[in-house]
Amino acid sequence: MRPLSLLLPLLLSLFAGCANQEIQRKDGTSSARTFTLSSLAKSDVDIITELNQREIHKSLRLIAEKLYRRNPSEYRKTGFESPEAATERIFEHLANWPESPLAKLNWEDNFKLAFQDAYGGDRVYAFMTALTTMVMASYNHKTAFFLPDEVSAQKLYNSARNIETAVWKLSNARYGGTGGRMLISNSMDGEVQNLSFEREFGKLIAQQDLLALIMEDRGNRSISRVFQNAASFAFLPI
Repeated sequence: MRPLSLLLPLLLSLFAGCANQEIQRKDGTSSARTFTLSSLAKSDVDIITELNQREIHKSLRLIAEKLYRRNPSEYRKTGFESPEAATERIFEHLANWPESPLAKLNWEDNFKLAFQDAYGGDRVYAFMTALTTMVMASYNHKTAFFLPDEVSAQKLYNSARNIETAVWKLSNARYGGTGGRMLISNSMDGEVQNLSFEREFGKLIAQQDLLALIMEDRGNRSISRVFQNAASFAFLPI
């Protein structure tokens, strides 16, 4: 036991030193992970999975807030006074995700609900809870990963294709009677071009696809690549 008692403090100091090598982000936020003893039970791929998921959460939160800013009538339907408060309603569940009601949500039905003509509820909430739950399902609804855990490359790949389908619908869904857009995201015709939503959704898709490739290589299991017809608004299974 004596060598182990000497080695453990050395390992802790080594990891602590690595933690100080933070990326200096433009907005002042830190991306450094806090080292804990549980980190010793994680493989490199587990850590990559957690980092990828953390960036996914940031993008999802940003998209939700931007959608609320462009569609303020949606959060006012449920009595919220700001885009930030309405967004927090969605992402407060992440801290306890496996036990949260969103983890049990039928995400496919919620996607379709968001674009029904007669739906009178908060369309942004319906869309973003569906998107968040679908993405979390590709991680088996886990937020921490350890050596025995395995994330399916196929689920990650399918989720990326589903995001593409959801984005197409978001950009094209219009009311049957008036022809007006159900939810405003990228700039409308005649406006100054604003493709910030497209960029953020592109990051989501790229992150899921890259992690899918890592998992495919790790497990030597080939992804079944399919052509997804976004216009049909049909989703791949997760």
